[in-house]
Amino acid sequence: MSALIATIILVATLATAFLSSIFGMLGGLILMGILASILPIASAMVLHGIIQLTSNGYRAWLNRKDIVWAIVTTLFIGNVLAMTGFAFVSFSPDRITVLLALGLLPYIAWALPKKLALDVGKKPVGLLAGAVVVTTNLLAGVGGPILDVFFQRAQLTRHQVVATKAVAQALGHISKVTFYGGLAASAGQQDWPTLWLLCAAIIVSITGTTLGKRVLDKMKDTTFFSWTQRIMLSVGAVLVARALYLMSA
Repeated sequence: MSALIATIILVATLATAFLSSIFGMLGGLILMGILASILPIASAMVLHGIIQLTSNGYRAWLNRKDIVWAIVTTLFIGNVLAMTGFAFVSFSPDRITVLLALGLLPYIAWALPKKLALDVGKKPVGLLAGAVVVTTNLLAGVGGPILDVFFQRAQLTRHQVVATKAVAQALGHISKVTFYGGLAASAGQQDWPTLWLLCAAIIVSITGTTLGKRVLDKMKDTTFFSWTQRIMLSVGAVLVARALYLMSA
């Protein structure tokens, strides 16, 4: 792996961890788009999973007093059910498919009518959300944009949303690392990040998460929810454009 690619990974990790710490998502979407563009998909999935697991895990710890554990428990059961199904499947999507899926996810979430914005606080909905976050993590590398649909009608504060989603997404990334770890291990090691890069990425991820928490504490709930959608759709448009460019190349 070249020094340029390593630098891009570290800068992207810092910036996206900062963004995710504020909005509870978006950072993972952007980071996956970058990694999918410069690394083999299986390696990108595992590296993204490790970085995001660190970012989400630490974000959950910083906001641990606001985690709604009843919701987390239901989501976890949904995760297990979905992973049980994927245990019998072996696949690795190509770069264009991943980028296109990442770009379309925010628009799918945005286009769903409000009556379908289900309340994750209800157990049947929580089970569905848990299964969905694992499925989208395995197919596109990121489950945040779709997971957000299940939190739109939940009676939670911005801190509860960020904290509970952090745990939910950490669980999804554990599933992704487990699923794609074997594929990455069996692939060529030329583009696989070295141990020092993994350690550095974890450190900058924690740094970005800590800085973002300070911004979240000062932000108002109305600002939080309005900017989340704007940034999500803008990033989606860039990723779709990238996928279409690769298709025409």
